Amino acid sequence: MIESVDPKRIRHARMPITSMVLINTGPSSWTTEIENISATGVLVLRPDDWRITAGQACALDLLIGEDLHIHLEAHVARVTASHIAFAYTRIPEDKEVALWSLLGRFADDVDEPGFGT
Repeated sequence: MIESVDPKRIRHARMPITSMVLINTGPSSWTTEIENISATGVLVLRPDDWRITAGQACALDLLIGEDLHIHLEAHVARVTASHIAFAYTRIPEDKEVALWSLLGRFADDVDEPGFGT
């Protein structure tokens, strides 16, 4: 018997990364660090003065390395004492390639035989 997989429960590969993100919502903004990134969202360290709850829409500016800037829209999926999880709601077409390329390089590394051994 084959079990069906609930697509809502699939967890995409998360790429650990240390980089900066600028979070904007209305008149408020925060700068913090990205902990990991995936094809569907990003996990960041929670700023001390964070006061936004799950469901809130935000604009994110991911600043990766010196040359990569990805601007996208997301909503707050989860807030803990130390982290905020965002789920992407809109990635501009011109930024999709950069994001998929970044994640693709990570997937290539993970898929290499002997990785992590």
